[in-house]
Amino acid sequence: MTTLPNRPGTALLVVDVQVDVVGGAHARDAVVANIATLVERARRADVPVVWVQHSDDGLVKGSDDWQIVPELKPAEGEPLIHKNYGDSFEDTTLEAVLSDLGVGRLIVAGAETDACIRSTLHGAFVRGYDTILVGDAHTAWDKTDRGAPPVEQVIAHTNLYWSRQAAPGRTGGTVDTADVDFGGDAGRE
Repeated sequence: MTTLPNRPGTALLVVDVQVDVVGGAHARDAVVANIATLVERARRADVPVVWVQHSDDGLVKGSDDWQIVPELKPAEGEPLIHKNYGDSFEDTTLEAVLSDLGVGRLIVAGAETDACIRSTLHGAFVRGYDTILVGDAHTAWDKTDRGAPPVEQVIAHTNLYWSRQAAPGRTGGTVDTADVDFGGDAGRE
């Protein structure tokens, strides 16, 4: 029940599943496989798949490391959003693309859990979107050497706190790949 008027549609938002971003990420192959499953199911259900691709000084646009992983291929006509900040909405065309598609509900997957995924979840939610996180389709690099908890805990904590996300007129939630419903409410864990 998004707060965005006349936007009943759902989209799958695939964030930063790029060669360098997920190269050494926790459970990389399983997460990429889950995202591939989501992409296939969304396409079969005629749900838009919107791709997000990050670049910055360390991830140069156009480089091999910047490319989306070879297991995932955006289809012709699927929107590809280029970003330079954690929040996929910040200084990008994402909002305009979603508005044109009539989307008010996002199903989010990708990387990195503790950076771009969290920023994008919050960015979408405060902009009025119902925002569902796919709990087994996001990942991050190990940052324990910088004082962060182990990746498994980062993912578990993000899944936990997002599963209880709510605000007037909007819903959040966390759901596993197998339980994503592209036609209606994806539910909550």
